Amino acid sequence: MDTVVVTATRVAQDALEVPAAIDRIDAADIARSQARLKLSESLSRVPGVLVRDRQNQAQDLQISIRGFGARSTFGVRGVRLYTDGIPATMPDGQGQVSHFLLDATERIEILRGPFSALYGNSSGGVIQIFSADPPAHGELRIGPLVGGDGVLRGALGWRGPWPGTRSGGYSIDGLSVSDDGFRDHSGGTRLGGQASIQYGLGQEGTLRAIANVLDARADDPQGLTASELATDRQAASPGAITFNTRKTTRQGQIGVRFENPFIASSRISLGAYAGSRAIVQFLSVPVAAQTNPLNGGGVVDLDRDYFGIDARARWPGALGVRELAITLGVEHQLSDEQRRGYENFVGTQLGVQGALRRNESNRVTATDEYVQAEWEPATRWRAYVGVRHSAIHFCSRDAYITAENPDDSGTLTYRKTTPVGGLLWRALPGLSLYANAGEGFETPTFSELAYRSDGQSGLNTNLRPARSDNLETGVRGRLANHRFAMAWFLTRTDDELAVASNQGGRTTFVNAAQSLRQGAEISWSAAWSPRWHYALAYTYLDARYSSGFGTVQAGSRIPGVPRHTGWVELRWLPGGGLVLALAANALDRVWANDQNTASAPGYVDTSVGVEHRWQMGGVRLTEFVRGNNLLDREVVGSVIVNESNGRYFEPAPGQHWLAGITVTLVSKGVDE
Repeated sequence: MDTVVVTATRVAQDALEVPAAIDRIDAADIARSQARLKLSESLSRVPGVLVRDRQNQAQDLQISIRGFGARSTFGVRGVRLYTDGIPATMPDGQGQVSHFLLDATERIEILRGPFSALYGNSSGGVIQIFSADPPAHGELRIGPLVGGDGVLRGALGWRGPWPGTRSGGYSIDGLSVSDDGFRDHSGGTRLGGQASIQYGLGQEGTLRAIANVLDARADDPQGLTASELATDRQAASPGAITFNTRKTTRQGQIGVRFENPFIASSRISLGAYAGSRAIVQFLSVPVAAQTNPLNGGGVVDLDRDYFGIDARARWPGALGVRELAITLGVEHQLSDEQRRGYENFVGTQLGVQGALRRNESNRVTATDEYVQAEWEPATRWRAYVGVRHSAIHFCSRDAYITAENPDDSGTLTYRKTTPVGGLLWRALPGLSLYANAGEGFETPTFSELAYRSDGQSGLNTNLRPARSDNLETGVRGRLANHRFAMAWFLTRTDDELAVASNQGGRTTFVNAAQSLRQGAEISWSAAWSPRWHYALAYTYLDARYSSGFGTVQAGSRIPGVPRHTGWVELRWLPGGGLVLALAANALDRVWANDQNTASAPGYVDTSVGVEHRWQMGGVRLTEFVRGNNLLDREVVGSVIVNESNGRYFEPAPGQHWLAGITVTLVSKGVDE
C-alpha cells in the first residue's frame, strides 16, 4: 500500500511524491513487543534521528535530528514537535514529549532536511504524532506491564463511534507508570491522560477536539564523572543525594481543529489550542555559590500558560495545462511564564525551598506567515517551493530588585525569512529521485537566555539565532516487497548555539562561529517470504565546528553527535499469531564536550521480543515478552554536554526484561 504522509507539505500525499526525507511509523510497529512508554522505543528505525533515553525521568529524552538538538541538557531543542497538529514546542523552540501517549497513537511522522524550515523557528526536523481515529465498534482496552527496576505500567482505553448515523466518535486513554529507576535516586511516577472527540461535518468536513493531562514526579540522579562511572554505574552524583535533586511537572492542554472544503475543491483548516505547565525543580547549586547576590538560587519554580491559533487554506488549480496547488497559512503563538528562583536550603537543612532569589515574568510571542506551491511542470515531475516569515519577540519583566540586584528587565526580537524549494522526478511507478535546498534558523529559548556566562543577572542578550543553509538529495522506492530510501545532506550553520557551561543543572550558552553537518542516510525493509521480514537503518553524520571559538579548535566534533548509528531487525512469523523479533542498535563514540577531551564509548545493544496475538469473538488478546541489552553490555545511554564538573555520563541498565498483556473487548463484531 502507498505510504501517505502529511508532515512535509501539511496535506496528505503519497511519500513518493514528496521531495524530502520523511518516514512514517505505524501503530503496528509502535506496539510490536514494546512497552509504549517512550519515543526512544520506536524511533531507532528512522535514519538521521537519535533518541537517547537518559534513564532520568526528571530530564526527558534527548532527541536530535541530523545533529540538531544534540546540545540539549533538558527538554527538546532544535526539533519541532506536534501531537494532532498541536505544537508541543513553544514559540521560543523549547519542547517536551512527556505528555505524548503512545497507546493512543496511530502513526508517527518524521521530517528531516530543508523542508522542515516551513515549520518555523528551531526546525532542524519535525516529529508529529497522530492519534488513531475512533473505531467502527466500541472497545475497551486494558494493558498492564511489568519490568526490571520496578517498572509497573497500567493503561486503559475506551473508544467508539457516536450512536446513530453521525460519523466520528470518541477516544479516552489513561496511563499510570511507576519506576524505581536503574540508578540510585532515579525513581519516578507519571500519570497521563488523553481524550479526543471527532465529528463529521458533511461529506468531507471534520471537527476534532483533543485534551491532554500530565502529572509527573521524578528524582534526578544527575551525571557521573568517568571515575564515578567506573566505580559504581548505578550511583547518583553526590550533589544529587546532598540536595535531594528532583522535579515535579503538571500540564494540561486542549486543542480544537476544524477542516472543511470551500469554494469548489479548495480546503480550509482552522486550529486553536491552550494549555498550562507548572514545574518545580530542585538543583544541586552549592550554598556557597548562592552567596552571590546575583545568583538565582537552587530551586526553579516555573508556571507557564500558552496558547496559539493557526489558519491555512489550500487552492488546487492549474498553471497552463499543468496541476498547481497553493497553500497559504498564518500562525500565532504566545507563552507567558512566571519564573521564580529560591535558595535550596533553610539554615543548615539542604534540599528544601528557602528564600526568594529571583522573580520575573517572561513572555515570548511568535507570528509566522507562510506560502507554499506545488506544481507539475511535466509528466512525472513535481516542483515544490515555499517561504516562511517568522518574528519572535522576547520580553522579561524583573520583579526581584534589590540594592545589590538591579532591574534585569529586557526585550529581544528575532526575525527571519526562510525560503525552501525542491524538485522530484518519478523515474518509475515505484521509484522517485529528488533534490531540495533551503534556509533555516534557531533562536535561543527563554531557558537558554535565562543565565549569563559572566555570572551576572539578567537575560543573555548577547546570544544570536543560529542560521543555516541546507542541501539534500535522495532516492526513495517501493518495488515488489522492497521499500528503501537514501539521502545525502549538507548543512552549514553560522552562530551555532553551543553550551558554555553546565553545572548543578544550570546551563549557559554561547554562539560558536560556524559549524558543518554532512552525511548520508539509508533505510531498507523487505519480506523474504510471508514468514521472514527484515528492516535496517544507517546514518553517517560528520558534525563539527568549522571555525574555532574560545578554547575550541576548528575541526572539533559537535558533542552529543555520533558519526555512525545503525539499527537492524529480523522478524519471524511462524503463524498462529506468533511473532519473534531480534534487533540490534549500534552507536559510535560520542564526544561529551566541545574540546573533544571526554567521550562515551560506542556500543551495540541487542534485544529480542516475542509477541502472541489471538482473538475469540469480541475479545482480542496480545501478550509479549521483551529482553533488552541481551549481552549485558555496560552502556552509557547519554551524555550531558559540557558539564562543568566532568559529570558527563548517564549510564543505561544492563540486561533487563519487560512483559505485558493487552486485552481488548469489542462491543460487537470484529474485523477479520
